[in-house]
Amino acid sequence: MDTTDKPKAKLKLVMIGNGMAGVRTLEELLKIAPDLYDITVFGAEPHPNYNRILLSPVLAGEQTLDEIILNDWSWYTDHGITLKAGWTVTSVDRVKRVVHATHPAGETTSAPYDRLIMATGSNPFILPLPGKDLSGVLAYRDIADTQAMIDAAATYKHAVVIGGGLLGLEAANGLMKRGMSVNVVHVMPTLMERQLDTVAGKLLQQSLAERGMGFLMGAQTQELVGDQNDGKDGRVKAVKFKDGTEVPADLVVMAVGIRPNTTLAEAMKLHVNRGIVVSDTLQTTTDPRIYAVGECAAHRGIAYGLVAPLFEQGKVLANHLAMHGIGRYTGSLTSTKLKVTGIDLFSAGEFMGGEGTEEIIMSDPFGGVYKKLVLKDDKLVGACLYGDTVDGSWYFKLLRDGRSVKDIRDKLMFGESNIGDTGHQGHNKAAAMADTDEVCGCNGVTKGSICKAIKDKGLFTLDEVRKHTKASASCGSCTGLVEQLIMFTAGGDYSASPKLKPMCGCTDHGHQAVRDAIRTVQPDGAKLLTVDGVFKSLEWKTPNGCASCRPAVNYYLISTWPKEAKDDPQSRFINERSHANIQKDGTYSVIPRMWGGETTASELRRIADAVDKYNIPTVKVTGGQRIDLLGVKKEDLVNVWKDIGMPSGHAYAKALRTVKTCVGSEWCRMGTQDSTQMGKDLERAMWRMYAPHKVKYAVSGCPRNCAEAGIKDVGIIGVDSGWEMYVAGNGGIKTEVAHFFTKLKTAEEVLEYTGAFIELYRQEGWYLERTVHYVSRVGLDYVKKKILDDHAGRKALWEQLQFALDGEPDPWFDFEQAAVDTRQFNAIPA
Repeated sequence: MDTTDKPKAKLKLVMIGNGMAGVRTLEELLKIAPDLYDITVFGAEPHPNYNRILLSPVLAGEQTLDEIILNDWSWYTDHGITLKAGWTVTSVDRVKRVVHATHPAGETTSAPYDRLIMATGSNPFILPLPGKDLSGVLAYRDIADTQAMIDAAATYKHAVVIGGGLLGLEAANGLMKRGMSVNVVHVMPTLMERQLDTVAGKLLQQSLAERGMGFLMGAQTQELVGDQNDGKDGRVKAVKFKDGTEVPADLVVMAVGIRPNTTLAEAMKLHVNRGIVVSDTLQTTTDPRIYAVGECAAHRGIAYGLVAPLFEQGKVLANHLAMHGIGRYTGSLTSTKLKVTGIDLFSAGEFMGGEGTEEIIMSDPFGGVYKKLVLKDDKLVGACLYGDTVDGSWYFKLLRDGRSVKDIRDKLMFGESNIGDTGHQGHNKAAAMADTDEVCGCNGVTKGSICKAIKDKGLFTLDEVRKHTKASASCGSCTGLVEQLIMFTAGGDYSASPKLKPMCGCTDHGHQAVRDAIRTVQPDGAKLLTVDGVFKSLEWKTPNGCASCRPAVNYYLISTWPKEAKDDPQSRFINERSHANIQKDGTYSVIPRMWGGETTASELRRIADAVDKYNIPTVKVTGGQRIDLLGVKKEDLVNVWKDIGMPSGHAYAKALRTVKTCVGSEWCRMGTQDSTQMGKDLERAMWRMYAPHKVKYAVSGCPRNCAEAGIKDVGIIGVDSGWEMYVAGNGGIKTEVAHFFTKLKTAEEVLEYTGAFIELYRQEGWYLERTVHYVSRVGLDYVKKKILDDHAGRKALWEQLQFALDGEPDPWFDFEQAAVDTRQFNAIPA
């Protein structure tokens, strides 16, 4: 007789819904009981699990749909989860414990369960207005809605968003960034009245209005008017109000709230009251085998719509599904942040105040800063911040912990850095935090957990930290803090925080101290003009420096004293010595410059001939609108450059890389300015310019911004009145949208203001510091003061840049003048 134990059959777990709350529950469950269940997931959308919170940046063009996927298709397969994406559950037999579903193709299927999770989320509320079924009338809830809005923005001009709450403003901002003229219709007198008090709401409206967003406050919509098409209403063309007025609308987005999706639950005879009613263990009060989590669940009379409470629910539910029998969900304290780039607001708790409360208020309308703290019985119970939200997470911690603030009341308004001896004192916030302090409120991740993961797993990038800890993977508001943790734990060099540490182990001096020393002229007129001279003057510990400090010092010399300081090629990285990008197989990448991304048949023929002649294996179009020749042998570099006969693209250097352009008004029917010519002018004026780090420009001919000017170091966008200038964008490890800087009328002004901004960065930026981090360090107001307010100073900066670049050699052709050692290209004898 075979006495071998047979493997115990797994229980069957079915989840209806494939959203953030439900899948987070599965993630937590797989951590603690990976082999307990056979799991089947039904998702009505034809997508894997994605971050619904980041649909707003997708709409605004700041992220792509691929970038917001949280768990890709392979994740389900790797964990043995059967995903039925695109299937709609039609009924559930609670007696036989079977789920029935259909597919749009007409197929049907069923799945038995031992435990069932209802994660059906919520539905957008559609106002019952005449015309609500017209083409062009949308809600804003999922990927399909977002894509429909993006498609509409490419064709139509006028949009109306009904609803001035969080989601409505994010939708309006995204559509405006897509080039549409947007009016926000809001029935209340101030925006986001559930999250902001009256003062902050009006400040928000003022900021958005300055960006071009229109507002119809207190307006009551009567109907949506459509085009008459063969006697039937076709596409929406206007919104009509009860006072008889109309505004044009090719697209109407309703963002007036959400309702828990309980249709299926009601058909199953589950107890529903403002959501599927659940206990503290997330079990439905009707059937203990059935659980509900997320926006569809009503816990103690509340259905939460924010991600942090839903993730807290998921963790509790996972514990009970794992049969640990521990953990209770008792409700959540929530906070609000707006995902509109460049506008900072935060609110939490009882920010409106009320009986028995006290209010501490700081208001600077001119500076766009407003802070309101609400206290009760010496405890912080609410906070509303606009314009300066750096201490939002600290206030939220005080509010959540319920600690007395009596001892710090006089300094409370001025933030964490001003409290006793535990403040920042010049160091970044991350370094000052305790290991137990929470960094990511959405996912409940502490500083200690993040630092431990970085050290134990050797993490270095933001994506790696997100993958292993979930920190910064939801709303993204803690991203800067997580990057600081990576920087000082793993040694990353892309933090926006001031680096007060020494340049390297060769010296005790920091970057700014070295820059200041080089800039100082001695009473006898003597200057530091050589790398060795700097090392000697500043008493470098290592006489010859190292690979970290030599390139930095060399750059500081040539940017401070152009035409006087001696460039030392041996103090540059190998790419800059060879004037090509070395690849992992030891060959090189050659990228010739194409002014503004424009080329000619003659140039293309020369490139093609060189590819054939030198057996170059790969030809690739780059993101910067140029052509990359990959796999060039080092001994062929000189002849490849000679045969192509095009200027250096400096794709290997800390220099101006590309000026990306759209075709602009010369060809495009949407174009308002000649962006291609403007891009060529910018590139020709500054192409030989070295900088603290790589620099990229973009010029778009209209607000549709096809050249992606919003994520470049300098972005220029053509408008009817001339040009808009944006600065300090970044498309790197963390995408940073550029700051609006100023409006300009002429191409000459664009050249002058761009040159002045870049020269300021060249003179003051630290080596390997991108413009986004330079501006973050010194402050945008400081840069505006130097460029916008100081007319003489701006012109001087532009002249200094032109002086520095005048006569600069092309390193591909002027070998001697550019100090290129051609011996490095000689073939090594076999």
